[in-house]
Amino acid sequence: GGKDSLSMATMVGDETVKSPRQLVISAYAAMADVRRVVTPDIKEPGSTLLFIDLAPGRNRLGGTALAQTLGRLGNEVPDLEDPDLLRSAFGAVQELIGDDLVLAGHDRSDGGLVTTVLEMAFAGNCGLDLELEGGDPALAALFSEELGLVLECRAGDLDRVRGVLDRASVEGVVLGRTTAEPQVRIRYNGESVLDEDMRLLRQWWEETSYRIERLQMNAACADEEKENIFDRPGPAYRVPFSLQGLGPRRPARDDRPRVAILRDEGSNSDREMSSAFFAAGFEPWDVCMTDLLEGRVSLEQFRGLAAVGGFSYADVPESAKGWAATILFNDRLRGMFQEFYQRSDTFTLGICNGCQLFGLLGWVPFTGIEPERQPRFVRNTSGRFESRWVTVRVLDNPAIMLRGMQEMVFGIHVDHGEGRLHFPDPALRSRVEAERLVPLVYVDDTGAATERYPFNPNGSAGGWAGLCSPDGRHLAMMPHPERAFLPWQCHWLPTEMRLQEATPWLRMFHNAWTWCMEG
Repeated sequence: GGKDSLSMATMVGDETVKSPRQLVISAYAAMADVRRVVTPDIKEPGSTLLFIDLAPGRNRLGGTALAQTLGRLGNEVPDLEDPDLLRSAFGAVQELIGDDLVLAGHDRSDGGLVTTVLEMAFAGNCGLDLELEGGDPALAALFSEELGLVLECRAGDLDRVRGVLDRASVEGVVLGRTTAEPQVRIRYNGESVLDEDMRLLRQWWEETSYRIERLQMNAACADEEKENIFDRPGPAYRVPFSLQGLGPRRPARDDRPRVAILRDEGSNSDREMSSAFFAAGFEPWDVCMTDLLEGRVSLEQFRGLAAVGGFSYADVPESAKGWAATILFNDRLRGMFQEFYQRSDTFTLGICNGCQLFGLLGWVPFTGIEPERQPRFVRNTSGRFESRWVTVRVLDNPAIMLRGMQEMVFGIHVDHGEGRLHFPDPALRSRVEAERLVPLVYVDDTGAATERYPFNPNGSAGGWAGLCSPDGRHLAMMPHPERAFLPWQCHWLPTEMRLQEATPWLRMFHNAWTWCMEG
């Protein structure tokens, strides 16, 4: 998610809600290797949860979420009493992460220790079997928001983990184990304090967000999401080709085809797109529409053209309409783009806003369609901007950039407010399907094409996520492969893929390079 727009206001019903003026201070820390990060989601049922208490012997409840729910304030608030312990614990945890001894980690913060372990279970889609001990009442031990960490470790690594902590004079207390069964069992001093279905607890935890979303979006989509994620198994990726050797290419300069990375006012994906093409062996050029308008650059020198995502002209009046108008209502530019499109030695890629642009230019699925019959990308069924990590399946299609990738099922980013593929003419839709011009579809956790929200983020019929031309040279898709060609760009990956040099999406760009070299 995050703020990914140019607007400082949003419409809620008939009311305009303006962003308040506020001071925002951000802190950054350098990382030696961004691939070695620990996320809160539990990775392996049967693993051990270890608690590092950074306020040993203290369970103050002042100012906590528990106090707030009870209408209290409290007299004593959690605080840092031992900076040396915090520093030692930080160093020890960094060593554990570096030695690949930590599967998941989460700080004890809002909601206390019980909320920490539950959030880890919710994200990992698993259960817990925990045994806690202490001298304070269970309420204080479970809901205090003192400083602390919960780490997930493999049971077989526990001795090594404790060895690292002992050398740093940091105590690690075993809380219990994770389970494949979605049941949460927590005992305190031998007495059961929680025994409930994890899925039900997760639904309670999400209830406030769900009710807010019903007011801010299409309520039917909010209801659908609540139902569809209650008992989901998680995505099952499938890569039908080897990832061996799939990584950045460094060809000689003469073997680097030029590709124009096309952007306009409000575009924001040009750097990711340039990086993906460069990694595949291209020579990417940053080309702004003003460069073309003022004659500084011409498309005739390029083999490829990639129109990037973003919010050209702030999506006013609609996504990519201003961008398309810049081309269509300028005779010289219209002729330049049409000539590039028709050259047999060129390819084009339109992503997100660029995909919407290709639809408005009439470049996909093929040219010559009357404007009133032209497929285009319209407002999401949810009625709002969708920023999600979804799963797609590559279909049998002629796109040169997707050669050898048919039936791949993999995760990808979507970030759009107008991504629903609309066909004004049902007969044209049938023709597109018959000619296999749909390159990929949104799928559910079983890999089946779906219209169910949130697996399908925009409501496109049949789960259709893009279009391509019959000769395969022109590809338009709403999801962002350029934002997911490196493992560290991905929101979620199977454990075995996290240290790969590249994800399967890099093959798209490799395919384009190979096609250029063959031509």
